[in-house]
Amino acid sequence: LTGVLDDCLCDIESIDDFNTFKIFPKIQKLQERDYFRYYKVNLKRPCPFWADDGHCSIKDCHVEPCPESKIPVGIKAGSSNKYSKAANNSKELEDCEQANKLGAVNSTLSNQSKEAFIDWARYDDSQDHFCELDDERSPDAQYVDLLLNPERYTGYKGPSAWRVWNSIYEENCFKPRSVYRPLNPLAPSRGGDDGESFYTWLEGLCLEKRVFYKLISGLHASINLHLCANYLLEETWGKPRWGPNVKEFTRRFDPAETKGEGPRRLKNLYFLYLIELRALSKVAPYFERAVVDLYTGNGHEDAESKALLLDIFRDTKSFHMHFDEKSMFAGDKKGAKSLKEEFRLHFKNISRIMDCVGCDKCRLWGKLQTQGLGTALKILFSEKEIQSLPENSPSKGFQLTRQEIVALVNAFGRLSTSIKELQNFKILLQQTR
Repeated sequence: LTGVLDDCLCDIESIDDFNTFKIFPKIQKLQERDYFRYYKVNLKRPCPFWADDGHCSIKDCHVEPCPESKIPVGIKAGSSNKYSKAANNSKELEDCEQANKLGAVNSTLSNQSKEAFIDWARYDDSQDHFCELDDERSPDAQYVDLLLNPERYTGYKGPSAWRVWNSIYEENCFKPRSVYRPLNPLAPSRGGDDGESFYTWLEGLCLEKRVFYKLISGLHASINLHLCANYLLEETWGKPRWGPNVKEFTRRFDPAETKGEGPRRLKNLYFLYLIELRALSKVAPYFERAVVDLYTGNGHEDAESKALLLDIFRDTKSFHMHFDEKSMFAGDKKGAKSLKEEFRLHFKNISRIMDCVGCDKCRLWGKLQTQGLGTALKILFSEKEIQSLPENSPSKGFQLTRQEIVALVNAFGRLSTSIKELQNFKILLQQTR
């Protein structure tokens, strides 16, 4: 896999070097910090699209939630978009003010109406979201320690797993039903169809819709790579051994096994990496402000986490072949606005499909990685708001919740790992030849 990627002026070798020597070691360290290792997620939300009949009972599908006592006090106490000590301490005061404000509208308002007002405000905030966010106040939402629940092959496969990906590609990637996606196991066989008609159709799409497909394909490729790299190789006397499975990697990505489709999928992984890398370089000013603290309650650790995050941002800015998102949604204003909204709603739908994944561990990492990508898209489309942020006060206009920050960093960490694992598979393949 070499050469320049489509739709951007960047080559694969440059990304490999940049990721291996600059990004990967630092993002690994950052993911181990307390602020980034605890993610609050609701794994009990029902599938909104079909009766969930494929729930996985394999033990490796299980997710172990975090006991309350293990969560750092600053994370547990903070509300969703508070990341500084001052903000956490002023939470009660703020709730009071909120109640007074609502009370001032009409002192006879019922509690139900006040809740409705707060929900309306939350709805207004969600207009720039690309993801369906979990309600963190739900009793079903629990903290999970990501380091103790790593993404790996669980044995979850078959019709239930394929239904999820099929629904994503068939209903949300702007694709007409008459055009068959290459190697879709659920589609009836088309004999000699090698998927080239699909790519003729894809090339004929506008840049934005082509980008959308590549992002989803890149995410799919990345998840497949994680499963191949962290595969259950053997289980002797109850001691499982996990590691890279070259045979599985070949089955999913080798050109001969996939009718030439594998390398295209891997190129889309690199494209997705570029998109999220661009978002990190764009959001840096948001975190460079003193008001943002990455607050866990441990002052020393918080300062170290922020310094490491800012160091990664400096690296992302130094990369010289960024994707130029200004080329997207650049047509006439009305058409661009409606296309952007269509793009956002399609992605939001994909984030809802993640609640249909039958394996809890796959659902956890699926939700986290779609939320990370959704956050990256929100950043790329909020450049003006980020540039005009106030230095010393919490921002109105553009905000990230702690959940979005954790998802953004961990999702990019997964892509960085995928590209590193790909280097490893190249070496293993050379050794087996």
